[in-house]
Amino acid sequence: MRRALVVRGGWEGHVPVEATELFIPELAAAGFSVTVADDLEVYADRPLLAGTDLVVQCWTGGTLTREQEAGLVAAVRAGTGFAGWHGGLVATFDGSHDYLRMVGGLFLHHPEDFLSYDVVIDPARADHPIVAGLDDFTVETEQYWMLTDAHNEVLATTRFASPETVMPVVWTRRWGRGKVFFSAVGHRLADLRHPTVYELTRRGLIWAGR
Repeated sequence: MRRALVVRGGWEGHVPVEATELFIPELAAAGFSVTVADDLEVYADRPLLAGTDLVVQCWTGGTLTREQEAGLVAAVRAGTGFAGWHGGLVATFDGSHDYLRMVGGLFLHHPEDFLSYDVVIDPARADHPIVAGLDDFTVETEQYWMLTDAHNEVLATTRFASPETVMPVVWTRRWGRGKVFFSAVGHRLADLRHPTVYELTRRGLIWAGR
């Protein structure tokens, strides 16, 4: 049985407990034994991480110690998968540069109000197992503007109206032997319960596992 570690906490506005509880049953159904941690010190436990096949993180804000950051990044380089959504991955640990390089993005801005916007599956990636068979979709929530890099395999994008800019929404990347999955959608439980968002998030978490 593969092992998954769910690390949740930080800013309560992203409902880290309720949000991760949506997907814990899906991880169990996919054959993962699931452990939950509400303390970042778990990232300093290298033997634990070495035996972990997937880390699902939902932790907005906060700070990683150097030991915690080094433990997590080393585990992913060695093959532990890393996955999550929205601010729980990219609006956190902004002083931890090795962590941010691993994740592949940093949240910068979103318009003040929720917007209705389209998410478009990249036709060139339409056969990727995370999005295969899924159609473009519309959500009404925060639209994330992020700094990203060219190492990401972008599976879906959105378009900002002003200034007109195409921005990644869903991406994967490899970091050493580990797989990383991220989706920008997930500010509220209602966002994650959107049928397409739920399905691609479920698939992304499982895909990232070793």
